Amino acid sequence: MPAVTSGKVLVSGANGYVAVWVVRTLLEHGFSVRGAVRSGDKGTHLTELFAPYGDKFEVVIVPDITVDGAFDEAVKGVDAIEHTASPFHHQADDPAELLEPAIKGTVGILESARKHGASVKRVVVTSSCAAIMNISPTPQVLSEADWNDQAVLQVEEKGRAASNGAKYQASKTLAERAAWDFVKKYKDEIGWDVSVMNPPLVVGPVIHAVASPDSLNTSCRLMYGAYTRPEASAGGGSWIDVRDLALAHVRALQKEEAGGERIIITAGAFAWQDWRAYLYSSMRHLFHKFLANMLPPIFVILYAHPTDTLPHAVDAAPPSSKYLKGTPGAGKDHVHLLRFKNDKSIRILGMEYRSMKDTAADTIADYEKRGW
Repeated sequence: MPAVTSGKVLVSGANGYVAVWVVRTLLEHGFSVRGAVRSGDKGTHLTELFAPYGDKFEVVIVPDITVDGAFDEAVKGVDAIEHTASPFHHQADDPAELLEPAIKGTVGILESARKHGASVKRVVVTSSCAAIMNISPTPQVLSEADWNDQAVLQVEEKGRAASNGAKYQASKTLAERAAWDFVKKYKDEIGWDVSVMNPPLVVGPVIHAVASPDSLNTSCRLMYGAYTRPEASAGGGSWIDVRDLALAHVRALQKEEAGGERIIITAGAFAWQDWRAYLYSSMRHLFHKFLANMLPPIFVILYAHPTDTLPHAVDAAPPSSKYLKGTPGAGKDHVHLLRFKNDKSIRILGMEYRSMKDTAADTIADYEKRGW
């Protein structure tokens, strides 16, 4: 299918962490956006946030994405769809709590596009590296050719007794497979194609409505916990800055060759200690900037380069005691059992990923601005 470089885009779950950034990035690239949310209250923040774009942004209410025909009206008159709505949490007892909304929501919006999306040219689906990963005792590098059949098998065999992680991973795997199966089944009937984005842990600044760290989405709450809880420094994974992921969603529309492709969107692997180190450095940098604006230069020099006239404990302590620096250097010993290739995203979408240092700096600046 041809690229979609202008027009109106439907974004499902538009009030979510990733989706709000997708909406913003679409608007910045000249698209009009129709944001689907479950209630009017959830659309209020979006309407205020994107007020500068005037009538290029609108809200549509879709109360329950699992209901047949839920998106029938929402897809009318749009040129593309960004389907980001799907549960991301690890608290479900019954696997169906995750599987049903993920699968039905995905198939439902595709069915609405098939029946009522006469002008739709491309559908971008937000999947996850959870649909790709497999647990292995030895390090491995995975690509778009891999699927997480382990999690699906565990849920099939154990049901409620399956691990919470497996339940979530199975929901992403089965929802994505359902999308590809749908396209295969109706390929001679539909006038659009599908592109799937597979990100790992998504982190970075927040622009969706959130009142406190306790109400952060799961990925951001994990990040905040790594900064503030001593026990959260072990382990690691793979990551992507939410702003880069949003840009990938837009480029998946703009690039003709992205149609029909499954694309991993990742900046690389991390150890939690790495994030702590960059956070601590960013905190000190912010505090030095504050001192530079408030104190005579000599005091700034003394703080930045302590001598015996100042306690070294001052230099060692972060300006905000709730943030922890962990164990410096511990990250280099972390063994990454899972890595994901990102060469396809660079080749097709032209992605250039932010560094961990920049993402940490922007994230802590956002937290500090919010008083967290």
